[in-house]
Amino acid sequence: MLSAELKGLAVAALLLAGLLVRGRYPHLPVWSIMMGSMFLSLALGLVDVDEAVKYIDFDVVFFLIGMFALVGLAESSGLLDYISSSTLAIFRDARTLVIGSSLIIGLMAAFFVNDTVALVGPPIAVLIGRAIGDKYEASFLLLCYAITVGSVMTPLGNPQNMLIAVQSGMTAPFLSFLIHLTLPTIISLVILGLYIVNVYKIGRKEVVALGIPAEAIRSRRDAYIAMVGMAVTVASLLVNDIFAATGQPHISSRGLIPFIAAAAVWPFVSNPRDILGRVDFGTVLFFISMFVTMQGIWNSGLLQQILGFLPVNTFTGGNAVIVTASTSLAISQLISNVPYAKLFIEYLRDAGVTGADEKIWLSLATYSTLAGNLTILGAASNIIVLEVLEKRYGRSISFWRFLKVGLPTVAFTSLIYLPFLYIPYP
Repeated sequence: MLSAELKGLAVAALLLAGLLVRGRYPHLPVWSIMMGSMFLSLALGLVDVDEAVKYIDFDVVFFLIGMFALVGLAESSGLLDYISSSTLAIFRDARTLVIGSSLIIGLMAAFFVNDTVALVGPPIAVLIGRAIGDKYEASFLLLCYAITVGSVMTPLGNPQNMLIAVQSGMTAPFLSFLIHLTLPTIISLVILGLYIVNVYKIGRKEVVALGIPAEAIRSRRDAYIAMVGMAVTVASLLVNDIFAATGQPHISSRGLIPFIAAAAVWPFVSNPRDILGRVDFGTVLFFISMFVTMQGIWNSGLLQQILGFLPVNTFTGGNAVIVTASTSLAISQLISNVPYAKLFIEYLRDAGVTGADEKIWLSLATYSTLAGNLTILGAASNIIVLEVLEKRYGRSISFWRFLKVGLPTVAFTSLIYLPFLYIPYP
């Protein structure tokens, strides 16, 4: 009979092999790989079938459904296109256009979820590439890198941030992300723009307006509803965190906030079925199956042995930040950053890290996200952008070119965030 560790290794091997195969066959959805891994966890007895449901964090599931519905409405109404075109229209030379685009794309990713911006971003990247002298590689790499960096800033930016915000035990996660990560994110996005400008030798050539903002709106009513829904969601999350931080009555199940906001606006949109179709249920299934899969790997004891050399359980404060950051950058290259974040959450809890250790949790969110800028396979948003680039525009960026430009990006952004998370501590 197989030992628990070997069973855990079998599940991890299936997951890793599936992710590697997906690099060759991108049409194989990542959620199907995770669901296959969940089945193996259950079949091998690492998780009891009757207990599997208790490991699913429905707070995260409701969070995802609510955010996908609100962002889907913003996308279908043309609100996202309007925001991008109206802000990009203010730049009049190529150099400032690239730097400004980095900021705008990054801030959109922070509040509208990285994968959504990856879906709506390629047409914007084409306009930017044309405006800076047909340098489409520069504009598409800027899009990929800015989406990843910008998504660090809030729990709304990417799935692993949502997961950490809900499961870390931080008293006021939305507020904590904004307080500690807003400034380094803005600095990183500006430096990223300057870096792309220098790598691709983009001068101060004058550019014309990239589009007419008013033409981006496809449904004025839905755009207003989406704007109100997103504003209420962000404001509610902030106010709720302020109440939590000051000891006032608050909603502890934060995932219900965007879900309730979506429920409130859904009856008033033009086509509710269309908005339902824009909810990424593949990602929802990915998370449901991931919770069970990662619990199975954790129950096997495999991860505890692999990470046993880490000094997290003996170090506190800044040293734990360094360990978490370096481990996140390394292991997120082997498995997707979302399952890695889930496993490391369990590891940190077991090591005695609590919700009061905010900067350790923020380091996990930051560096597991920044790791996505190293390779094309490092973040789902990269794959989305480059698939659109190849299918719709007949262009491509090689794995090695992405790595060559991405490696310095990961290096300087990692260094920019470090002082904000390490000095002073806590």
